[in-house]
This record gives sequence, structure tokens and C-alpha cells, in this order.
Amino acid sequence: MAEKQISAATRGAILGDRSTIRLNPGGEYSMKKLYTPQSSEKAVARGGIVEVGDFHPNGIANDPGVRQIPVFVLLPPRLLLLDIAGPLEVLRQANRVQEAVRFDVRYVGPNPELLTSIGITLAAVEPLPSELPPGAWVVLAGDVENVMQHGGGMGDGKSPEDESDEETIVAWLKQTIRSGHRLISICTGALMAARAGLLDGHACTTHYLSCAELAALAPKATVLENRLYVEDGDRYSSAGITAGIDLMLHLVHQCTNQSCAIAVARYLVVYLRRSGADPQLSPWLEGRNHLHPAIHRVQDTIAGDLTKSWTLSRLARIAGASERHLSRLFHEHAGMSIAEYSNRLRVAFAQELLRETNFDMEHVAERAGFSSPRQLRRAWGRVYKTPPREARVQAV
Repeated sequence: MAEKQISAATRGAILGDRSTIRLNPGGEYSMKKLYTPQSSEKAVARGGIVEVGDFHPNGIANDPGVRQIPVFVLLPPRLLLLDIAGPLEVLRQANRVQEAVRFDVRYVGPNPELLTSIGITLAAVEPLPSELPPGAWVVLAGDVENVMQHGGGMGDGKSPEDESDEETIVAWLKQTIRSGHRLISICTGALMAARAGLLDGHACTTHYLSCAELAALAPKATVLENRLYVEDGDRYSSAGITAGIDLMLHLVHQCTNQSCAIAVARYLVVYLRRSGADPQLSPWLEGRNHLHPAIHRVQDTIAGDLTKSWTLSRLARIAGASERHLSRLFHEHAGMSIAEYSNRLRVAFAQELLRETNFDMEHVAERAGFSSPRQLRRAWGRVYKTPPREARVQAV
């Protein structure tokens, strides 16, 4: 998929990345990550090994005004590749579309090479660090029982060497994870966290087929089923596989802003901000299943600042259309009026604030762009049958 070029003037000195990729005889997949200050991204098919740990930040990474978040992705034996490919693509795109926060990703594990679920070998994995910097994120990916082999067959399952590597990971987690570190488990990565005792006293989830095993490994934890993801203090866990993308979008939203998370979700063609407790489709991408660039610009503008009173004339200038023409186009492509779209986003944000904060109703209304709690309740009533206070009760 082609990526839209983002000029340096638009995004500052955001780093681009270049990848060298090769499929070696025998099916090994090789890639070397290099970082340059160029704004474009290229993939060049030539020799190399998949050196996922070869990460050389420069340029904006040295800017003291940029918040750096170190992210350590822990790669277990028989890694389920999608567990890191999906969530880490969220962080890559977040680094592209904004410059306030830089996610500095490193891949670590007990071995410098490992075979993944689909038969691709990852190489140049960094050793497990002896300590982690304050505020670091640790992403625990899941694994599979059987790795795909040539001809479509399946491997023999866990080997004694794999069991030894898992014990190494568990011991490292026990010794290294401290207060202030975010532990983020994707799919069955929660089982490794449970073995390390790091989920005791916390709510958590995992793939639906592994919830019983998780409960057995962590009897002091509260295992929640039928959840996309669960946040409890510095412990974050997601359900099966692609739910890791939902969780990482949630984390990006927390660390950046709505505009960034919306842009990343749109790029990945996923629904943004499905609540961990709510499997329904997100209102953040409702009305965006169209290809009209002017309407997308208007929608991005509204979503980027819900507290602003966007007049029709101002939005028409952004769209490059007359007010009447914009109103007609918006209803035709989004399936609703501009006012209805704006109110739906404000109600969605108010719902998040009620679920995730202790703000009183007046503060929630103000933060969501409503002039008063009464206006919030009126808009809320057009979307939900229950009053706003129910959102807070359900969160508890």
C-alpha cells in the first residue's frame, strides 16, 4: 500500500525509515532497518538479514522537546508474528504522523535468532537488558504451539530449548519489571506475565481459548473474558491477536492525541477506539467509509479539536467548497449532517472521559466541547437510551 508523502514542513524533522528485504533460499525472511532523515520510505530488495534490532535513531530523536518512550518488544520462541507486526505498525505510523512523542522501539529476547509462527526467521534480536529505563514499555508477544513449515506442514511443538528460553524470559520479567514500567501483553503473552507473578492483583485478559489457562497460572488475578483489552494500572493486556492493534491504538491515544490515533487507524483501515469493554464499532470512524478527500479534511479538522466551535463558513474554506455544496457533499458521503457528526464525536469523547476519569459532569462537558452538562445530556440522548451517568457505573 502506498503511503502518502509527508513533507518536513508538515511534520518537522520526522524520521523516515528504509528497509532492505530479501527472501533467502529455504524461506528465511531478511530485513535490515536503517534510519535516515529523509521524508520518504523505500524498500530495496537486496541482500541482508532480518536485523530487527539494528535501530539507529538520529535527527529528531536528539531534540530535547520531543518526549521519548522506550519500547522493548520481548520476542518468545515460536513467536506469533502478527502479535508484533500489527501493534508495532501502529507505533511506526504514530512516529510518522506526529512529532511530539517518539516511540523508540527495540526488539529483545533470549536468543539472537528465532523462528516465527509462519516459518520466517528473525535475526539480530538484542539480548535481554540488565535493567530498563524509567517509563519504559515492555511488550510481551504471544506464541504458537506449532510453527508452519515448507509444504504446509506443522512443526513438532515446544522443544526443550524453547522451554528453557521461556524460563529465561520469566526470570527476566521477575527481576526487571519495576513500578513505572508499562507491561503490555498481546494475546497469549499474558501467560508469560502470569508465570512471572506480574498480573497478581490485576484485571487482565488474553485469547479466549487461553482464559482458563491464564486463570490457573494467575489465581490472584481477575481474568476478564469477552474483552478486547484490559487496562489496570501499569498492566495492559489484549485478547486474541488483532486486538493488540486496538490496545496499541488506545495507548497511542493516551500518549499523543485523538488526531494521531485517528490518522493511524485510518491508515491501517481499522475502527479506532473500540473500548476494551465494548466490542461495537467505534464512532471515531463512523461516517468515514468514503473516498472524498475534502470531506475527510473536514472530518479530520472537527476530530482534531472538539472544543472549537467550527462554523460552516470556516469548514467550507477548509473543504474548498461553498457552504451549501459542503453541506450536500457531507451528507452524501458521511451519511449525516456536519452538526450530527460533530455531536457524535463529542458524545464519544465524553463517554471515554466518564469511563476513564473521575471528572465531574461539568468538566466532562467542557472537555468534550459542550457548553454545559445540559447540552451534553441532550446530545447524549440522541445517541444512547441510558443517561451519561450509566457510562461511569458500567466502567466501575
